[in-house]
Amino acid sequence: MAYAQNTSVSVENSIMEIRRTVNRYGADGFSFTEEGRIAKVEFKCDGRTVRIFMKLPDKSEERFTLTETGRERTSENAVYAAWEQECRRSYRALNLVIKAKLEAVESGITTFDEEFMAHIVLPNGRTVGQQVLQPMQDALLSGGALALTDGFGVQR
Repeated sequence: MAYAQNTSVSVENSIMEIRRTVNRYGADGFSFTEEGRIAKVEFKCDGRTVRIFMKLPDKSEERFTLTETGRERTSENAVYAAWEQECRRSYRALNLVIKAKLEAVESGITTFDEEFMAHIVLPNGRTVGQQVLQPMQDALLSGGALALTDGFGVQR
């Protein structure tokens, strides 16, 4: 069972709760945007800018156009309702992740940099995750060393 699969909390209320959560833990500069099927939450905390991307579901996916028994949903309203429910669930999960990370830092379980590493924005505008994931995957596939660059193609 997926987390919050039956939630009735709206996407807007989840976004407001995320804003309140990050503010409660000392963050500022909160912003939220949706562009196409990508949602982006950004805030500043502990001298770092954090940018978290979340892929949004596509209404044309079979999980929305077909019922659990495999029948085609005949109503656009039914497809929309199934899609909207998944969007609500996704935002509840995003809220949970952010809250858990901030509480882990506050409780001394981990550090801010360790917990949010992949989402910290570097001076070149990319997140650590965007900078590191492809070289890491290449190293894992080749069995070689992790070759990192500074974002301008200069290897460090």
